[in-house]
Amino acid sequence: MPGTTGSPDPYTAIADVPAFTLTSADVADGARLPLAQVSGIFGAGGTDTSPQLSWSGFPAGTRSFAVTVHDPSAPTGSGFWHWALVDVPVTTTSLPAGAGGEDGAGLPDGAWQLANDAGLARYLGAAPPAGHGRHTYWIAVHALDVERVGVGRGATPAFLGFTMSGHTLARAVLSPWYET
Repeated sequence: MPGTTGSPDPYTAIADVPAFTLTSADVADGARLPLAQVSGIFGAGGTDTSPQLSWSGFPAGTRSFAVTVHDPSAPTGSGFWHWALVDVPVTTTSLPAGAGGEDGAGLPDGAWQLANDAGLARYLGAAPPAGHGRHTYWIAVHALDVERVGVGRGATPAFLGFTMSGHTLARAVLSPWYET
């Protein structure tokens, strides 16, 4: 809705799970996204660079991670998935900036990217419609109780979320914002 000041946590409706710590050298919780994390592909002036992420304090039973970026305020009726990274090994506790590029060169062995809502298997930066107000981007690392989440390469990020719902042990979230 135009003039929004963000959106409520979309994960509260899924499952109440423990939190763990997520930090970034690039983005801060509750702060404006830097231009590197804004979309150039969609013409918003950025470079579509996935942020550096580090996490700790996840449960001992964790067997893998998934990383997602979602804008529930996008004017689609279902929000917009900007990034979905799956099958991140449990030994991985950080991702460098740019890991979500089209070539996936910065991804850990075994991890792979689903196509986002633009049909691109990569990180796509923020690009809310001009005058639409502030959009919150929910960057989440999901600690899972399985080594492989079990979705196919053609799955959508929404289906990933559905599949993860029964396997999520804990979740770490940063929620920066952007508006044009």
